[in-house]
Amino acid sequence: MAKKSGGRLVSSAGLVNYYDSDDRRAIHISPIAVIVVTIATGVAVFVLNALF
Repeated sequence: MAKKSGGRLVSSAGLVNYYDSDDRRAIHISPIAVIVVTIATGVAVFVLNALF
């Protein structure tokens, strides 16, 4: 088997490094905000589909 450098998975394709960074300039969105926006979008699509 090939060695894995640093114990990271090959299939992660560098996403581990991206998500582990603590850059202060990065946009930080809470998981709750993502869930609320997703639910609001789903309700809006449902209501608009029912009206039109």
